[in-house]
Amino acid sequence: MLINITKKIAHSGLCSRREAKQLVKDGHVKVNGVVVCVPTTKVEDKDKITVRNKDLNFIDKPRIWIFHKPVGFITTNKDPQNRPTIFDLLPEGMPRVISIGRLDMNSEGLLLLTNNGDLARYFELPRNSIKRTYHVRVFGVIDMKQLASITEGCEIDGIKYGKIEINVLKRGLSNSWLELSLEEGKNREIRKVLGHFGLKISKLKRVKYGDYDLGDLKRGEVVESIIHKGVYENYSRKA
Repeated sequence: MLINITKKIAHSGLCSRREAKQLVKDGHVKVNGVVVCVPTTKVEDKDKITVRNKDLNFIDKPRIWIFHKPVGFITTNKDPQNRPTIFDLLPEGMPRVISIGRLDMNSEGLLLLTNNGDLARYFELPRNSIKRTYHVRVFGVIDMKQLASITEGCEIDGIKYGKIEINVLKRGLSNSWLELSLEEGKNREIRKVLGHFGLKISKLKRVKYGDYDLGDLKRGEVVESIIHKGVYENYSRKA
């Protein structure tokens, strides 16, 4: 069966399909010893694929892990500035994994890891409407009438943001805790949206991603979880 080269690479767990596309464009991928530079190239199961001159190994069973990302680590395999990454914290013996989405360096909480790029893509695509929930500590005056506008989506500095559910968990004199849930998750979306309304974030923690809950997992800990039935049935078709 013919399959797109970028999907084949992603399915191996080496990287996401977007990253695979760039690898192909940059000339790092060979099929049967010949460099391919077109991301739409089709391959068969019998074809030998190498990435950066290393054979591509395929994993039959997709797997998923829940990781509690601490503050101070970035969500990437390699950083040109040599900052610490989440992969520095993973225990020895873990298979090669990629992150499902990202958390910025100053954020913590639930980060899903997988050995399958197509599974990661399924979770990340906005059309699959997978909810992410965050607990956020903010400084500033909370005006729920003003914040109500974000529940229907809003536009800030020319960027359109989707609907965000918002609830006050705890209101204090100097700071308050909010719970926000959204399905899209643009880059630094929560920080930009709340900042637009004069609220300064002092702590941002993701506590849930779809059916996966952080629970009482400690910072830096990782635990393998199950792939829920609905996800297992749909990810390869929708990704």
